[in-house]
Amino acid sequence: MVLCAVRQHLLRVSGSCGHWSRLIERQSSYDVYFSSHGFNQEEIREKLQAFPGGSVDLLKHETGIAVLTVNNPSRMNAITGSMMVELEEQVSQLEMWKEGKGLIIQGAAGTFCSGSDLNAVRALSNSQDGMKMCMFMQNVLTRLLRLPLISVAVVEGRALGGGAELTTACDFRLMAPGSVIQFVHKHMGLVPGWGGAVRLVHIVGSQNALKLLGGSLKVGSEFGLHIGLVDGVLETPQEGDGESTVTGHLQQAENWLSVYTKGPAPVIQAAKRVVVSGRELPFLEALRTEKDVFGTVWGGPANLQALASKSKHK
Repeated sequence: MVLCAVRQHLLRVSGSCGHWSRLIERQSSYDVYFSSHGFNQEEIREKLQAFPGGSVDLLKHETGIAVLTVNNPSRMNAITGSMMVELEEQVSQLEMWKEGKGLIIQGAAGTFCSGSDLNAVRALSNSQDGMKMCMFMQNVLTRLLRLPLISVAVVEGRALGGGAELTTACDFRLMAPGSVIQFVHKHMGLVPGWGGAVRLVHIVGSQNALKLLGGSLKVGSEFGLHIGLVDGVLETPQEGDGESTVTGHLQQAENWLSVYTKGPAPVIQAAKRVVVSGRELPFLEALRTEKDVFGTVWGGPANLQALASKSKHK
């Protein structure tokens, strides 16, 4: 089962540190949930692959910053079945990236993502297949948010439905002027199913989340900043700058993210891990996890170098 495999992977990469083991052990109830619904990862992957189109592209830089691009511009970057599988594969790559520190998620051709592709939605409209797709994407986006990388969604154009849910699977969201995040699920007779509602409540609170879902409100940059869904607004490069708007926004996002990813990868990853544990674990377990993660960097190269240079109080 999916989470069982995730548990084994995280236990392998965490070595003697018990923080991830405790976090993943708390997901055992979900294993039973998946099993009771007959969830089989390979079966749903095969079903999803039957709906091809587009791609999810990953580019990792030596700076420790990766760029993940949702690429299906002819359909406003709607996520096809094969793209769901590709997204899971790219997340698996990022989970193994020891040098990684940050992740930027963007859409191709100046728009973020219009949600799931309707061809796949119609074909998987029976409740059993819909539940399997739901659980597959819940697992993928949960793993995406738990990556030991600081992530930011660069929202240009529209982020609709599943695209809006994807933005909530990042630590931060930056919006270009004129762009919109909208949870349009109500208009499709649905609610979020990829974990977007749960994450949205954590980000903006239950009352604001209910307004966004119940009203299917269009969230622009100003409103997004006001309710805490958006962390910054990108500037549109002026004409004559010698770079396209899309490239300019990506560079701005890299500059914004670099403030939080400056430093050695083990330290940045440790910071993300203690935040994840603090968000997802009960208080005492989170304290034990913080102690475990602290032990992985105490006396490490970055710590010793900082002590030797006495840089703490400069």
